[in-house]
Amino acid sequence: MSEADSDAAEVIEAYRKRRARLTPLILGGLAVVLLIVGVFFVVLWLTGDSPPSVPGFLASETPTATTTNTPVPPTATPTITETLEPSLTPTPEGPITYIVESGDTLSSIAEQFGIEVVQLMAANNITDANQLFVNDELIIPATDFELPTKTPIPDNLFPGQEIQYQVEPGDTLETIASQFNSTAEAIAERNEIEDPNDIGVGDVLIVPVNIATPTPTFTPRGPSPTAIAGS
Repeated sequence: MSEADSDAAEVIEAYRKRRARLTPLILGGLAVVLLIVGVFFVVLWLTGDSPPSVPGFLASETPTATTTNTPVPPTATPTITETLEPSLTPTPEGPITYIVESGDTLSSIAEQFGIEVVQLMAANNITDANQLFVNDELIIPATDFELPTKTPIPDNLFPGQEIQYQVEPGDTLETIASQFNSTAEAIAERNEIEDPNDIGVGDVLIVPVNIATPTPTFTPRGPSPTAIAGS
């Protein structure tokens, strides 16, 4: 072998040895570069707003969200409050006490409580409807208060005969005497009444009848048709 061929062979062998030494270095450098690039993309994927999608073979199935129906609480039905109409003055079920006020009359009091004037007079032994004073206490009877039974008047009463008479609302000694042709004085004397006004509804009086002459009632008349024609 010539000297030139020997030198060429040494150069080739040296190149081969150098290439053999560089190959692992190049491969290692590429691996490092790939590792760095991979780490960069992983960091970018984890920190980015829209991370890259994972390959299908690596992705796990995302469970489908199930809609749970939340029951709606029942709507409360508003309660309608009925407006009560004003009630009238209730009729008392039993006797009550009433104090007479200014301006009261038996008629106005009776109307207020839905009773008759005669019932009010009978319950309070009132004989004169005009004798009513402020602060008087009146008994207001129930509407079914029964009036005293009228005294039956027998027929064919002879003068001086005595009967029993039960005082009714509005009665006075004068009206009783006029009814039986008697006198107030005789009735008061027979029943030992000192005050003629001191009689009450329901009192039983002994009345002597037909002891006075009935007083005729004078009814005024106008001029007769003949008198008018003559004038």
